[in-house]
Amino acid sequence: MDITLIKRDKTRTDLRNALGISPSTLAKMTNGEYVALDVIGLICEYLDCKIEEVVEFIEKKDVE
Repeated sequence: MDITLIKRDKTRTDLRNALGISPSTLAKMTNGEYVALDVIGLICEYLDCKIEEVVEFIEKKDVE
């Protein structure tokens, strides 16, 4: 997401202010934690980008 923000001359603060996203949600995104899909959708609309430019799918390996 950070690269997409830079390409669009936006910051995380811009996202927070424009969309009302909480600082804890932005921290979750930074830490690779769960973020609701509706929030990701809002970010994609705001940045006018595809979801692939905001998220990355990382497969979890089975832990035995």
